[in-house]
Amino acid sequence: MFNDYLDQIFLMVLTTFVFTSLIMPLTNIIANHIGAIDVPKDDRRVHNKPIPKLGGLGIFAGFLFGYMLFGVQSIQMNSILIGSFIIIMYGILDDIKTLDAKYELLGQLIAASTIVFYGQILLTEITVFGTTLEFGILAYPITIFFILGCTNVIRLIDGVDGLSSGISSIFYLTIGIIAFFQGRVQTLEITLTFIMLGATAGFLVHNFYPAKLFAGESGSAFMGFTTGIISLLGYKGTLLTSVFVPILILAVPILDTLFAIIRRKIKGKPIFEADKDHLHHQLLKKNYSQRKTVLIIYAINILFSIASILYTLKDAYLGMFVYIILLILVLWIILHTSIISEKMEDKVKKIESSYKKNR
Repeated sequence: MFNDYLDQIFLMVLTTFVFTSLIMPLTNIIANHIGAIDVPKDDRRVHNKPIPKLGGLGIFAGFLFGYMLFGVQSIQMNSILIGSFIIIMYGILDDIKTLDAKYELLGQLIAASTIVFYGQILLTEITVFGTTLEFGILAYPITIFFILGCTNVIRLIDGVDGLSSGISSIFYLTIGIIAFFQGRVQTLEITLTFIMLGATAGFLVHNFYPAKLFAGESGSAFMGFTTGIISLLGYKGTLLTSVFVPILILAVPILDTLFAIIRRKIKGKPIFEADKDHLHHQLLKKNYSQRKTVLIIYAINILFSIASILYTLKDAYLGMFVYIILLILVLWIILHTSIISEKMEDKVKKIESSYKKNR
Protein backbone atom coordinates (compact mmCIF):
# COMPACT_ATOMS: atom_id res chain seq x y z
CA MET A 1 0.00 0.00 0.00
CA PHE A 2 2.73 2.45 1.00
CA ASN A 3 4.72 1.73 -2.16
CA ASP A 4 1.64 2.36 -4.29
CA TYR A 5 0.93 5.62 -2.49
CA LEU A 6 4.59 6.62 -2.83
CA ASP A 7 4.11 6.43 -6.60
CA GLN A 8 1.05 8.67 -6.28
CA ILE A 9 3.02 11.19 -4.19
CA PHE A 10 5.77 11.25 -6.80
CA LEU A 11 3.13 11.85 -9.49
CA MET A 12 1.53 14.68 -7.45
CA VAL A 13 4.84 16.49 -7.02
CA LEU A 14 6.08 15.91 -10.57
CA THR A 15 2.81 16.94 -12.24
CA THR A 16 2.39 20.17 -10.28
CA PHE A 17 6.11 20.92 -10.61
CA VAL A 18 6.08 20.62 -14.40
CA PHE A 19 2.80 22.53 -14.79
CA THR A 20 3.87 25.40 -12.52
CA SER A 21 7.31 25.62 -14.09
CA LEU A 22 5.82 25.81 -17.59
CA ILE A 23 3.11 28.35 -16.71
CA MET A 24 5.48 30.87 -15.09
CA PRO A 25 6.52 32.57 -18.38
CA LEU A 26 2.80 33.33 -18.96
CA THR A 27 2.61 34.76 -15.45
CA ASN A 28 5.60 36.92 -16.33
CA ILE A 29 3.77 38.31 -19.37
CA ILE A 30 0.64 39.06 -17.29
CA ALA A 31 2.75 40.82 -14.63
CA ASN A 32 4.32 43.09 -17.24
CA HIS A 33 0.91 43.78 -18.79
CA ILE A 34 -0.82 44.84 -15.55
CA GLY A 35 2.20 46.61 -14.05
CA ALA A 36 2.98 44.15 -11.25
CA ILE A 37 6.69 45.02 -11.37
CA ASP A 38 9.15 45.36 -8.48
CA VAL A 39 11.15 48.49 -9.30
CA PRO A 40 14.09 49.04 -6.88
CA LYS A 41 13.49 52.47 -5.35
CA ASP A 42 15.73 52.35 -2.28
CA ASP A 43 18.87 50.64 -0.95
CA ARG A 44 16.73 48.12 0.97
CA ARG A 45 16.23 46.21 -2.30
CA VAL A 46 18.99 43.72 -3.16
CA HIS A 47 18.20 43.67 -6.90
CA ASN A 48 19.09 46.52 -9.26
CA LYS A 49 16.62 46.12 -12.12
CA PRO A 50 12.81 45.89 -12.45
CA ILE A 51 11.51 42.31 -12.03
CA PRO A 52 7.92 41.03 -12.46
CA LYS A 53 6.37 40.00 -9.15
CA LEU A 54 3.32 37.91 -9.89
CA GLY A 55 4.76 34.48 -9.11
CA GLY A 56 1.96 33.90 -6.61
CA LEU A 57 -0.55 33.65 -9.45
CA GLY A 58 1.49 30.85 -11.04
CA ILE A 59 1.87 29.01 -7.71
CA PHE A 60 -1.89 29.28 -7.16
CA ALA A 61 -2.54 27.99 -10.69
CA GLY A 62 -0.26 25.00 -9.97
CA PHE A 63 -2.10 24.42 -6.70
CA LEU A 64 -5.49 24.45 -8.46
CA PHE A 65 -4.21 22.13 -11.19
CA GLY A 66 -2.94 19.69 -8.58
CA TYR A 67 -6.23 19.84 -6.69
CA MET A 68 -8.26 19.12 -9.83
CA LEU A 69 -6.15 16.01 -10.50
CA PHE A 70 -5.58 14.68 -6.99
CA GLY A 71 -7.86 16.50 -4.53
CA VAL A 72 -11.09 15.29 -2.99
CA GLN A 73 -13.98 17.68 -2.53
CA SER A 74 -14.91 18.47 1.09
CA ILE A 75 -16.05 21.44 3.18
CA GLN A 76 -12.51 21.81 4.55
CA MET A 77 -11.06 21.85 1.03
CA ASN A 78 -13.72 24.33 -0.09
CA SER A 79 -12.71 26.67 2.73
CA ILE A 80 -9.05 26.35 1.71
CA LEU A 81 -9.90 27.18 -1.91
CA ILE A 82 -11.97 30.23 -0.90
CA GLY A 83 -9.41 31.45 1.64
CA SER A 84 -6.54 30.98 -0.81
CA PHE A 85 -8.44 32.90 -3.51
CA ILE A 86 -8.93 35.82 -1.10
CA ILE A 87 -5.20 35.81 -0.22
CA ILE A 88 -4.22 35.73 -3.89
CA MET A 89 -6.61 38.52 -4.93
CA TYR A 90 -5.50 40.86 -2.14
CA GLY A 91 -1.90 39.97 -2.96
CA ILE A 92 -2.30 40.75 -6.67
CA LEU A 93 -3.85 44.12 -5.83
CA ASP A 94 -0.86 44.83 -3.58
CA ASP A 95 1.57 43.70 -6.29
CA ILE A 96 0.01 46.17 -8.74
CA LYS A 97 -0.26 49.07 -6.29
CA THR A 98 0.98 48.76 -2.72
CA LEU A 99 -1.91 48.52 -0.28
CA ASP A 100 -1.97 50.00 3.19
CA ALA A 101 -0.95 47.41 5.79
CA LYS A 102 -4.40 47.51 7.41
CA TYR A 103 -6.06 46.42 4.15
CA GLU A 104 -3.54 43.60 3.74
CA LEU A 105 -4.30 42.45 7.27
CA LEU A 106 -8.05 42.69 6.59
CA GLY A 107 -7.70 40.36 3.59
CA GLN A 108 -5.67 37.88 5.63
CA LEU A 109 -8.22 38.06 8.45
CA ILE A 110 -11.12 37.30 6.10
CA ALA A 111 -9.20 34.37 4.57
CA ALA A 112 -8.22 32.95 7.97
CA SER A 113 -11.81 33.35 9.25
CA THR A 114 -13.07 31.36 6.25
CA ILE A 115 -10.78 28.49 7.25
CA VAL A 116 -11.87 28.64 10.88
CA PHE A 117 -15.61 29.35 10.71
CA TYR A 118 -16.57 27.65 7.45
CA GLY A 119 -13.92 24.92 7.23
CA GLN A 120 -13.92 24.29 11.00
CA ILE A 121 -10.16 23.71 10.91
CA LEU A 122 -9.37 24.52 14.53
CA LEU A 123 -6.68 24.13 17.17
CA THR A 124 -9.11 23.01 19.88
CA GLU A 125 -6.87 21.62 22.62
CA ILE A 126 -3.30 20.96 23.69
CA THR A 127 -2.02 18.31 26.09
CA VAL A 128 0.76 19.56 28.38
CA PHE A 129 2.47 17.14 30.81
CA GLY A 130 -0.56 14.83 30.75
CA THR A 131 -3.08 17.65 31.25
CA THR A 132 -5.37 18.57 28.37
CA LEU A 133 -6.12 22.27 27.93
CA GLU A 134 -9.35 22.77 26.00
CA PHE A 135 -9.57 26.20 24.35
CA GLY A 136 -13.36 26.21 23.97
CA ILE A 137 -14.58 29.40 22.26
CA LEU A 138 -11.00 30.74 22.34
CA ALA A 139 -10.08 28.11 19.73
CA TYR A 140 -11.43 30.47 17.07
CA PRO A 141 -9.22 33.55 17.76
CA ILE A 142 -6.22 31.34 18.64
CA THR A 143 -6.45 29.51 15.31
CA ILE A 144 -6.94 32.74 13.35
CA PHE A 145 -3.90 34.24 15.08
CA PHE A 146 -1.87 31.11 14.25
CA ILE A 147 -2.77 31.30 10.54
CA LEU A 148 -2.02 35.04 10.41
CA GLY A 149 1.34 34.42 12.09
CA CYS A 150 2.37 31.72 9.58
CA THR A 151 1.19 33.89 6.67
CA ASN A 152 3.31 36.82 7.73
CA VAL A 153 6.54 35.07 8.77
CA ILE A 154 6.89 33.76 5.20
CA ARG A 155 5.80 37.08 3.72
CA LEU A 156 8.29 39.08 5.77
CA ILE A 157 11.30 36.88 5.00
CA ASP A 158 10.80 37.25 1.24
CA GLY A 159 13.76 39.55 0.60
CA VAL A 160 16.30 37.56 -1.45
CA ASP A 161 15.92 35.49 -4.61
CA GLY A 162 14.57 32.03 -3.82
CA LEU A 163 14.30 32.53 -0.06
CA SER A 164 10.57 32.31 0.71
CA SER A 165 9.88 29.67 -1.95
CA GLY A 166 12.87 27.57 -0.86
CA ILE A 167 11.98 27.69 2.84
CA SER A 168 8.35 26.87 2.03
CA SER A 169 9.45 23.92 -0.13
CA ILE A 170 11.62 22.60 2.72
CA PHE A 171 8.62 22.90 5.06
CA TYR A 172 6.27 21.01 2.71
CA LEU A 173 8.83 18.26 2.13
CA THR A 174 9.50 17.83 5.85
CA ILE A 175 5.82 17.71 6.81
CA GLY A 176 5.21 15.32 3.91
CA ILE A 177 7.94 12.93 5.10
CA ILE A 178 6.64 12.97 8.68
CA ALA A 179 3.02 12.46 7.62
CA PHE A 180 3.92 9.62 5.23
CA PHE A 181 5.97 7.64 7.75
CA GLN A 182 3.32 8.17 10.43
CA GLY A 183 0.84 6.49 8.09
CA ARG A 184 -1.33 9.54 7.43
CA VAL A 185 -1.71 8.66 3.74
CA GLN A 186 -4.71 9.65 1.62
CA THR A 187 -5.50 12.60 3.89
CA LEU A 188 -6.18 16.21 2.98
CA GLU A 189 -3.01 17.20 4.83
CA ILE A 190 -0.66 15.03 2.78
CA THR A 191 -2.40 15.81 -0.53
CA LEU A 192 -2.21 19.55 0.10
CA THR A 193 1.42 19.24 1.25
CA PHE A 194 2.72 17.49 -1.86
CA ILE A 195 0.67 19.60 -4.28
CA MET A 196 2.19 22.72 -2.71
CA LEU A 197 5.67 21.16 -2.78
CA GLY A 198 5.40 20.66 -6.54
CA ALA A 199 3.98 24.15 -7.10
CA THR A 200 6.60 26.01 -5.03
CA ALA A 201 9.46 23.94 -6.46
CA GLY A 202 8.19 24.72 -9.96
CA PHE A 203 8.22 28.42 -9.11
CA LEU A 204 11.68 28.13 -7.53
CA VAL A 205 13.08 27.22 -10.95
CA HIS A 206 12.30 30.81 -11.99
CA ASN A 207 12.85 32.44 -8.60
CA PHE A 208 16.29 31.14 -7.57
CA TYR A 209 19.18 33.56 -8.08
CA PRO A 210 19.27 35.32 -10.48
CA ALA A 211 15.46 35.52 -10.26
CA LYS A 212 13.42 36.09 -13.40
CA LEU A 213 10.23 36.39 -11.37
CA PHE A 214 9.35 37.30 -7.78
CA ALA A 215 6.63 35.70 -5.65
CA GLY A 216 5.22 39.11 -4.76
CA GLU A 217 2.84 39.66 -1.86
CA SER A 218 0.42 37.23 -3.48
CA GLY A 219 2.96 34.40 -3.55
CA SER A 220 4.68 34.86 -0.19
CA ALA A 221 1.36 35.34 1.64
CA PHE A 222 -0.16 32.31 -0.11
CA MET A 223 2.79 30.09 0.79
CA GLY A 224 2.62 31.27 4.40
CA PHE A 225 -1.15 30.79 4.48
CA THR A 226 -0.87 27.16 3.33
CA THR A 227 1.93 26.36 5.81
CA GLY A 228 -0.41 27.46 8.60
CA ILE A 229 -3.30 25.35 7.30
CA ILE A 230 -1.12 22.26 6.79
CA SER A 231 0.23 22.62 10.33
CA LEU A 232 -3.31 22.71 11.70
CA LEU A 233 -4.48 19.76 9.60
CA GLY A 234 -1.66 17.55 10.85
CA TYR A 235 -1.22 18.63 14.45
CA LYS A 236 -4.49 19.97 15.87
CA GLY A 237 -5.61 18.58 19.20
CA THR A 238 -2.33 16.80 19.98
CA LEU A 239 0.55 16.98 22.44
CA LEU A 240 2.16 20.39 22.92
CA THR A 241 5.45 19.02 21.58
CA SER A 242 3.76 17.86 18.38
CA VAL A 243 2.15 21.27 17.88
CA PHE A 244 5.59 22.86 18.01
CA VAL A 245 7.08 20.54 15.37
CA PRO A 246 5.78 22.51 12.34
CA ILE A 247 6.68 25.75 14.13
CA LEU A 248 10.27 24.58 14.61
CA ILE A 249 10.51 23.63 10.93
CA LEU A 250 9.76 27.32 10.30
CA ALA A 251 12.21 28.43 13.00
CA VAL A 252 14.30 30.58 10.64
CA PRO A 253 11.49 32.85 9.37
CA ILE A 254 9.78 32.90 12.78
CA LEU A 255 12.97 33.95 14.59
CA ASP A 256 13.79 36.48 11.87
CA THR A 257 10.35 38.05 12.34
CA LEU A 258 10.70 38.02 16.15
CA PHE A 259 14.14 39.66 15.93
CA ALA A 260 12.72 42.32 13.59
CA ILE A 261 9.97 43.17 16.10
CA ILE A 262 12.46 43.40 18.99
CA ARG A 263 14.93 45.41 16.88
CA ARG A 264 12.33 47.95 15.82
CA LYS A 265 10.97 48.27 19.35
CA ILE A 266 14.50 48.99 20.66
CA LYS A 267 14.93 51.67 17.99
CA GLY A 268 11.48 53.10 18.71
CA LYS A 269 10.24 52.37 15.19
CA PRO A 270 6.90 50.90 14.09
CA ILE A 271 7.11 47.09 13.95
CA PHE A 272 5.80 47.09 10.36
CA GLU A 273 8.44 49.53 9.12
CA ALA A 274 10.84 47.80 6.71
CA ASP A 275 14.59 47.82 7.34
CA LYS A 276 17.84 46.22 6.15
CA ASP A 277 18.68 44.14 9.20
CA HIS A 278 16.97 40.82 8.48
CA LEU A 279 19.02 37.61 8.55
CA HIS A 280 19.66 37.70 4.81
CA HIS A 281 20.82 41.32 5.10
CA GLN A 282 23.22 40.32 7.90
CA LEU A 283 24.79 37.65 5.68
CA LEU A 284 25.00 40.04 2.74
CA LYS A 285 26.83 42.51 5.03
CA LYS A 286 29.38 39.73 5.67
CA ASN A 287 30.08 39.88 1.91
CA TYR A 288 28.31 36.65 1.06
CA SER A 289 26.73 36.62 -2.38
CA GLN A 290 22.96 36.36 -2.76
CA ARG A 291 23.31 32.73 -3.82
CA LYS A 292 25.51 31.81 -0.82
CA THR A 293 23.25 33.77 1.54
CA VAL A 294 20.20 31.80 0.45
CA LEU A 295 22.07 28.48 0.57
CA ILE A 296 23.29 29.20 4.13
CA ILE A 297 19.73 29.94 5.27
CA TYR A 298 18.51 26.80 3.46
CA ALA A 299 21.15 24.78 5.32
CA ILE A 300 20.07 26.12 8.72
CA ASN A 301 16.43 25.46 7.86
CA ILE A 302 17.21 21.91 6.68
CA LEU A 303 18.97 21.22 10.00
CA PHE A 304 15.82 22.30 11.86
CA SER A 305 13.84 20.00 9.55
CA ILE A 306 16.19 17.07 10.22
CA ALA A 307 15.85 17.69 13.95
CA SER A 308 12.06 17.67 13.57
CA ILE A 309 12.12 14.40 11.62
CA LEU A 310 14.44 12.80 14.18
CA TYR A 311 12.33 14.04 17.07
CA THR A 312 9.05 12.85 15.54
CA LEU A 313 10.01 9.60 13.84
CA LYS A 314 13.28 8.29 15.28
CA ASP A 315 14.70 9.50 18.59
CA ALA A 316 13.17 12.39 20.53
CA TYR A 317 16.33 12.90 22.61
CA LEU A 318 18.55 13.05 19.52
CA GLY A 319 16.13 15.50 17.95
CA MET A 320 16.22 17.68 21.07
CA PHE A 321 20.04 17.58 21.03
CA VAL A 322 20.09 18.91 17.46
CA TYR A 323 17.53 21.58 18.41
CA ILE A 324 19.81 22.71 21.27
CA ILE A 325 22.84 22.90 18.95
CA LEU A 326 20.81 24.99 16.51
CA LEU A 327 19.63 27.32 19.29
CA ILE A 328 23.29 27.86 20.28
CA LEU A 329 23.97 28.74 16.62
CA VAL A 330 21.07 31.21 16.70
CA LEU A 331 22.49 32.79 19.87
CA TRP A 332 25.87 33.15 18.14
CA ILE A 333 24.19 34.91 15.21
CA ILE A 334 22.39 37.28 17.60
CA LEU A 335 25.63 38.21 19.37
CA HIS A 336 27.77 38.59 16.25
CA THR A 337 25.40 40.58 14.04
CA SER A 338 23.13 43.60 14.37
CA ILE A 339 20.02 41.48 13.82
CA ILE A 340 18.72 42.73 17.18
CA SER A 341 21.06 45.54 18.22
CA GLU A 342 24.17 47.21 16.78
CA LYS A 343 25.26 48.10 20.33
CA MET A 344 25.18 44.44 21.31
CA GLU A 345 27.29 43.51 18.29
CA ASP A 346 29.83 46.25 19.12
CA LYS A 347 30.08 45.14 22.76
CA VAL A 348 30.71 41.53 21.73
CA LYS A 349 33.43 42.66 19.29
CA LYS A 350 35.13 44.69 22.05
CA ILE A 351 34.99 41.79 24.50
CA GLU A 352 36.43 39.37 21.92
CA SER A 353 39.11 41.87 20.91
CA SER A 354 40.10 42.43 24.55
CA TYR A 355 40.23 38.69 25.16
CA LYS A 356 42.52 38.13 22.17
CA LYS A 357 44.90 40.90 23.34
CA ASN A 358 45.16 39.45 26.83
CA ARG A 359 45.95 35.93 25.61
